[in-house]
Amino acid sequence: MSTPFVARSGQVDVLRDALARAGSGAPGVALVAGDAGVGKSALVREMARVAQEAGATVVVTHCVDLGEIGLPYLPFADAAARLRDLAPEQVAAVETDRPALGTLLGRGSGSAEEADRLQLFDGIAELLGAVARPGAPLLLVVEDAHWADASSRDVLRFLVSRLRDEPVLLVVTYRTDDLHRRHPWRPVAAELARHPRVQRVDLAPFTPDEMREFAIALTGAAPPPRTLRSVTRRSGGNAYFAQELLETGCDELPGSLADVLRARVEVLDPAVQQVVRVASVAGRRVSEPLLRAACRATDPQGAGTLDAALRDAVGHHVLAVEDGHLAFRHALLGEAVAADLLPGELSSLHRAYVTALREDPSLGSPAELAAHALHAPDLPTALSASLAAADAAHTRLAPQEELRHLEVALRLWDAAAGALPDLEPQDAVLDRAARAAAAAARRDRAVQLARSAVDVADDAARPRRRVALARHLQAVERIDDALEQSTLALDAMPGTPSAGRAWALATHARSLVYLDRTLDAFEVLQEALTVARGVGALSAESDALTSFAILVADDDAARADALLEEALERARTVGDAGTELRILMNMAATRYEVGDLPGTTRLAELGLARARETGLTHSDFGLELAGYGALASYVSGDLTPVAQPARGPDEDGGLLDLAVLYAAVARGDDDVVARCRALEPRWERDGLAALIAGGCAADALARAGEHDEAVTLVQRVLDQLSAAWSPQFFGGIWLSALGLAALADAATQDRRHGRDAAERVAAGEPLLARAEGTIARPLPPGRSVGPEGRAWAARARAEHARLAGPAANTPDVWRTAVDAFGYGHRYEQARSRFRLAEALLEAGERADAASEAATALADAEAMGAAPLATAVRDLVRRGRLAVTGAAAGAGDVLTARETEVLELVAQGLSNNQIGRALFISGKTVSVHVSNVLAKLGASGRAEAVDLAHRRGLIGRV
Repeated sequence: MSTPFVARSGQVDVLRDALARAGSGAPGVALVAGDAGVGKSALVREMARVAQEAGATVVVTHCVDLGEIGLPYLPFADAAARLRDLAPEQVAAVETDRPALGTLLGRGSGSAEEADRLQLFDGIAELLGAVARPGAPLLLVVEDAHWADASSRDVLRFLVSRLRDEPVLLVVTYRTDDLHRRHPWRPVAAELARHPRVQRVDLAPFTPDEMREFAIALTGAAPPPRTLRSVTRRSGGNAYFAQELLETGCDELPGSLADVLRARVEVLDPAVQQVVRVASVAGRRVSEPLLRAACRATDPQGAGTLDAALRDAVGHHVLAVEDGHLAFRHALLGEAVAADLLPGELSSLHRAYVTALREDPSLGSPAELAAHALHAPDLPTALSASLAAADAAHTRLAPQEELRHLEVALRLWDAAAGALPDLEPQDAVLDRAARAAAAAARRDRAVQLARSAVDVADDAARPRRRVALARHLQAVERIDDALEQSTLALDAMPGTPSAGRAWALATHARSLVYLDRTLDAFEVLQEALTVARGVGALSAESDALTSFAILVADDDAARADALLEEALERARTVGDAGTELRILMNMAATRYEVGDLPGTTRLAELGLARARETGLTHSDFGLELAGYGALASYVSGDLTPVAQPARGPDEDGGLLDLAVLYAAVARGDDDVVARCRALEPRWERDGLAALIAGGCAADALARAGEHDEAVTLVQRVLDQLSAAWSPQFFGGIWLSALGLAALADAATQDRRHGRDAAERVAAGEPLLARAEGTIARPLPPGRSVGPEGRAWAARARAEHARLAGPAANTPDVWRTAVDAFGYGHRYEQARSRFRLAEALLEAGERADAASEAATALADAEAMGAAPLATAVRDLVRRGRLAVTGAAAGAGDVLTARETEVLELVAQGLSNNQIGRALFISGKTVSVHVSNVLAKLGASGRAEAVDLAHRRGLIGRV
């Protein structure tokens, strides 16, 4: 008996509407979240029925829990195979254009260098669009996404950002009760839920009334009230638990759900029970051929009864046929059966799978073999299978899975390597693991693994491992340590030219460049280039040329560009993707610094495409390129949330994690301060994190009225980075402007309430002096401050004028700031234009104030900068400016101006203070107050405020 579908009509309506929109060319994603057993699968079944009746194509896939051993892209490989059966011609056409799609269809076998991850992701997206058509959309369901492998999570993020007008609805289900704080799906779900194309559908437990309806649908009659209360209480409203309890049919209910689950299996024939036990150790689903082989391995004599046992297990609703696999009706049933096995039984069943998979590898993957061998335990098999699974993950450009497999292998090394004489050296496996960790954005872990590789390497390999360690140390900005390692490597290497020596010299030179040891770096780079060219080591030559370009950039920008182009050609010639990304990142950074936003975007997109092709999206330079792309988008006025890879507890998203904070502040995200503070542990080792996260937090705090906290935070970041970098670092101009803005806001409030703002003004003087000193600092010949630095210096001067008071806050200082941000910084230009409108209004230039306010409001609304738009509307309302669409409504008996006056009365302001806030005289305020008292029938100001609160005319202060 399948689980009846009740009480979820609202959720079905949401999904039905989303499917209709998809059929009209508006693709969507629905995240169906709920506890295990709450009814997600039942909702999916109902939605699939509804969709099929409406003419949609429906494909349901599942993620599988294999613990540490993952199968990359499993749900999408399953979906691709199903779609091939449903629409072979369309799938074949997409595969022709995107050959990498063959890896999901069992026809791809190229090396990692030949594989194309971007092509694979694009192929998946195009495949979905090719099968669907307007009016007949595709409903693709991915169940149990909390078990999704990292590569499948990446595909989900890609699809959310990639789908444009394809008639596709993607429904993703996951368990919320499995999502502990460090669960890898947790940040992915949060990220996806913020995207405007994504809807979240939460399934709550049944209420008592819904439970009664469910029980009637399940059993055909209403249970006794006592039974219903007991089931509701014991199940907690969980549909699956309740079904198991109700289907026992006994008055005395078992003491735990596990007892109920086991009781259902124990009533079966012994042969059927054994099949169920064998199936339980494979997880929720297992292919029928593999299950048969494992059963034969446990009982060679029972092959004749196996068919009958399988049919009986299905007939008793313990197992079900699901997309060509045998699956437990619910994962909890399989878990309960496995949990009841004795340790010896469990090991024996895992050994049966190992035997089956070793005899016929086509029955499963190396990852499955490794998982079963690990629990058998058969440690030599687990070790060799883990290495094979790592190779497969590397081929599929899935670095997270590759790292996981390699770490399993390394944990088994001491116990099992002796039984495998043909294994590669342990230091080589550690080096592979370090590279996989770096590609998966786990740079600290990469350093640990690379250091272990140095420790276990023999004398011949150790210098090479030290060079690799040095490069991983550079990625975490431990430059002194990196220099020490490259020095030791060079000391131990033969002096004869070789590719290894060229790489050691290039790595050594990179550290010297980072440390500003210019003369030493120049000498080492000359030697590195000589050796690299002499032995034809193009990758090392390219890397050295890139460092050389950085070295000469301050003195000769044209030569630096030429060197980078030459380096890029070398890297592309030999297919050195890592060096190519480093070059493109430096080129994008140069374009950004000179204000060339289209150039920055073009280079960032070029680099990101290459990163996706080579599986280096999460690498250091891949994330830096994504960060520059996000920066260019934000500065250009695109505040759309940027998809970010999920982060583990020790993963570092580099510049991308930071760049997205600017837009989050501009959008007014409620959680932006918390997100900034969460990055504070990175401050000590990553000055850029302190700069951007600290500055963005201060900006958001000032907007929230926490002016003193904002100024304190700005000063803390300035002090820290002055010591870590230099007293006149250019980012200090931005921080100083933010601090001055917070002080100006606070001073405005002080003046409005009649308080002395002299202390605020005095606190702003050092900030202005810092900004002026930094903008005037001497630079090398041919080098000048970029447009962003000049704009923020103008902004600092304007904020200082606003801080000084109305007499100094002239429109001219704000016009200068508006013009300075005109190089392309749309959001900050709009924010400066808002302040220009305010200054014009204070100066009595109402027509110009209205014009500037209208432009600022239009830009803010077009960008989605909600706080700025609100501030402009408030200015328009207070100044009674003629700006279309910006006037605020009034209460039911008060005019708009009277409502404004009463709101300020509620804040305790005097008539003169209210007048200054609304740009009118105190006498006019007195007239408005008298009108308010008369209209409300109040005897005084306090009574008027109280009446207005109770009637909803103004909010509570």
